[in-house]
Parts: sequence; structure tokens; C-alpha cells
Amino acid sequence: MIAEPVREFIFLNDRPFRSCHASTVLKLSNGDILVAWFGGSKEGAEDVAIWYTRRTEDGWDYPKKLSHEAGLPHWNPVLFMGENGQIILYYKVGHRISQWYTCFMTSEDGYFWSSPRPLVEGDWGGRGPVRNKVIKLKDGTWLAPASIEGKSWDAFVDISRDQGKTWIKSAMVPIVHQEPERRGKEAGPDPASSLDSQYVFHGKGVIQPTLWESDPGAVHMLLRSTEGRIFRSDSADSGKTWCPAYPTVLPNNNSGIDVVKLLDGRLILAYNPVGRNHGARTPLILSMSRDNGITWKQVWTLEEEEGEYSYPAIIADEDEILVTYTWKRERIVLWKIPISSL
Repeated sequence: MIAEPVREFIFLNDRPFRSCHASTVLKLSNGDILVAWFGGSKEGAEDVAIWYTRRTEDGWDYPKKLSHEAGLPHWNPVLFMGENGQIILYYKVGHRISQWYTCFMTSEDGYFWSSPRPLVEGDWGGRGPVRNKVIKLKDGTWLAPASIEGKSWDAFVDISRDQGKTWIKSAMVPIVHQEPERRGKEAGPDPASSLDSQYVFHGKGVIQPTLWESDPGAVHMLLRSTEGRIFRSDSADSGKTWCPAYPTVLPNNNSGIDVVKLLDGRLILAYNPVGRNHGARTPLILSMSRDNGITWKQVWTLEEEEGEYSYPAIIADEDEILVTYTWKRERIVLWKIPISSL
């Protein structure tokens, strides 16, 4: 019997918080699924904590608060499987995004967790993964997709060659920022017409990369942008340096995106196909690329009704794709989609 796609809420209206957002998902070796997110009265409020739940054969556990420091908003958890099955949770802490910092916790079983520790001592602005998952390169290097949000938005990766003990910041992704005083006074060019020259950003820039490796040392990122399109940058040296960001054919509403590379080399991208800065966060779809991200074809609709469906997180193994995302800031949805159905 061929498995069918399954969509389910990971909790219902008896949730212990009013608002939730920015989920992350991890599948364990025994088939259990961990999902984490931030939740509280509203995004950025002092009561916002990191929450998580686990799906076993018996269903979803009731959400548990995993990390919170009184009076400090928490943001953007990222789950990752380190060496020897160790589970790592990264997340941001701080009142302002421009000044947040990154903490992490570890667990051997997904039930009992270490105390929070800073990822990089003295971090101010956000090191490590900003929203999307860490990837392991073929040579064992870990890459964490990172970005900073100040007067301008810029992206980079954090690099670890010792299984997450220390991190080295890559070069920034080169982009040209328009002078701040000119922003909003004129319409920017169509990104599709700028493929042969370095694009001048009329909005703040790019953030929240999502990564994949096509060949040993050849790494690529797709980026959320303020320009109505998803942007891309490529690295030939395992993420140490990056080419100037350039626009793709993919629309972007300045909301979160995430990509995963399947074992056969195909790419699956989760995103809102809306080409307007701060545009609607619906629909939410999956598109597939067979040519390393040059061309894309829509293969699945996750949501298409009115409402906010945003910040997808996507992972895959040899059999299935798992996608989680925000549902109207009230719930988190999980899709389990057999790869054979795409």
C-alpha cells in the first residue's frame, strides 16, 4: 500500500500560550518527531518562551516550556542532530532583533536537556542559525545559516569544523544597499531584469538563508528579501566566501523560506509564492527543482485559504518529507509527505 500525505495540528486550542510562531522539526532515529517553536502572548513580548513537543506512536505530547528567562523574549528555535545522536536546540534571546544573541541546549534523548549556554561569547546581533536548519557538508563541516538585522539586512554563515564547539563567521554575502535616505522614494527595478549585474537593494536587504551542498565544497543559499523575489548566493569554498546575491525567478513576500535536498539531488522548497514586500502569507506551497535550483515547478499546496501560513521548516529522509509551519499564529501544522508522491 502506498502511504498517503498526512496533515495534522501538533496541538489544539487548549494550548498554554496565546500566540506561536517559527517552528523547527527534527526526526529521531526511532521515528519520533520533535517540534519546537516560540510562544507567548505575542511575538516579542517578555513572556515569549521556547516550547516543544514530541510525537510518538501514541500521538503528540502536550506542549512543554523548554527555555525562558524572565523578562526576555525568545525567538526562532532551530533543532539539529549533532554527533552520536546528540540533539541540539539553538535559539535567540533579546528585546530587539538587532541586539539578540544565540543560546543553545543539548539532549541525548529529547526528554532531558542541558542548561542554556551562549553559542559565542560576547555575541551581540546573532551568531549561528538565525531561523533555518544547520547542514553538514560532505567533509563533516557544519554550516549555520545566519543573518543580521540592523539599519540594513545582511547574511552570512557560521562555520564549525569541530562539531559545534567553536564557530567562525564567514564573509558576508555581498550586496549593494541603496542609500537609506533614498529608500522608498523610487520604485526599484524588476529583479528579473538584473540577472547580469549586481542588484541594488531598494529595501533593507536579505536575511534568513537556507542552505544546501550540491558537490563537495559547492554550497548554495536561498534568501528571504525585501525585493519581491527570493535571492541566491553561491560558494565554491565550503561557505567561507560568497558571490554577490542575485535574484531568482521565485517570488517572495519578505517571509520565511526553507529548502531541503533529497538523496537523489532534487531540491524541495517551502515558501509563499507572493511577489510583494510584506505581501500576504498565503498560499504556502512546495516547489521542486531538478537542476540545482535554476528552474522550479510547484508540486504541492500546503495551504491556500485566507490567513497567515508562514515560516515553514522542511526536512527529509529517504522515504518522506516533514514540513511544519505557523497556522494563523494559533497553531503549528505538520505535514508528512511520502517522497514517492511527488
